[in-house]
Amino acid sequence: MAVIDADTHVDETEDTWEYLLPSERQYRPVCEIDDRDGKPYWLVDGNRFLRIPRDFAKTGTTVETRELKDIGARLADMDRLGTEVQVIYPTLFLLAPAQRPEVDLAVRRAYNRWVGEASDKSNGRLRWVCLLPAGDLDAALEEVRWAKEHGAVGVLKKGDPEFGHWPVDPYFFPLYEEAQRLDLAICFHQGTGMSDIATGPIFSYGRFQRLPLSVVNAFYSLVANSVPPRFPRVRWGFVEAGASWVPYVAYDLARRAAKQPDGGNIDGVKFELRGDLLADNRAYVTCQVDEDFPHILEHTSGATFVVGSDYGHSDPSVEHHFVPLLDERARRGDLPPALVRQITYDNAKALYGL
Repeated sequence: MAVIDADTHVDETEDTWEYLLPSERQYRPVCEIDDRDGKPYWLVDGNRFLRIPRDFAKTGTTVETRELKDIGARLADMDRLGTEVQVIYPTLFLLAPAQRPEVDLAVRRAYNRWVGEASDKSNGRLRWVCLLPAGDLDAALEEVRWAKEHGAVGVLKKGDPEFGHWPVDPYFFPLYEEAQRLDLAICFHQGTGMSDIATGPIFSYGRFQRLPLSVVNAFYSLVANSVPPRFPRVRWGFVEAGASWVPYVAYDLARRAAKQPDGGNIDGVKFELRGDLLADNRAYVTCQVDEDFPHILEHTSGATFVVGSDYGHSDPSVEHHFVPLLDERARRGDLPPALVRQITYDNAKALYGL
């Protein structure tokens, strides 16, 4: 059975910054070892971000495959795992490494060129999600157009503010319009658009709110502010935050609609709830293989669930062998057997326009 892995990663490396323009060399990120803890950190525009040490034992991957040094080796890994296509997300850029627009544009454009070149060499099997230089929307639109021509299948957004703008801010509407024209998904991967928690132990204080919950906020705010109906062909991805939040959000939106005298209305914005909250809003959600499917499927058909291995990372989301695990859940009666094929291939194909 063909498989589309909806969420994999690369680790940025010194090679990534070779794609900076000559006029941008002063913005080049530098990797330094901290004398206090011995760990490597990226230094970007005065901000520090842990360059997470990885090894084969924890990730099941090599530096050559994680850092795109050997495209053939990564494709061979995919063959071993039974994967037809991987969709690539970043690592460093799950946070917000630069807050000056000119620096942000430089490093994101370099990343896009680095991954785009790898995609061009993969015979269509490595696809990717374009980074958005949100501080310069004209440049952002140029990036998504370039990315579309070089294997990109989506645009990475954050569920909290990027350069002072929330996802439902009309500031981003030209981006959504262009994504609709180009047939690119808008993808909210767990992460943050702000860099104020990126260093030191204080990171853990806001980790849950800034990382997975930012994805939930993106979905809630898009629906509550009636953004999906404005862009009827845009597909929205909500990645690496699981699907267990769906029943709560469905309940909360329905209760607010029932308690308002004129139906769904939050802060003066009218919204409409129909049958399947996810499918009706073209919202695709990555699920984990061990979630409470019987409960979740009481609130959605699962027709827009996708799944990813988190290839390259070593956090709790990693699940390289998600197909047999989902098959086992189906055998136990936790989800319809036909849904496994949808989750592992059909839905991702639809989300990413493959």
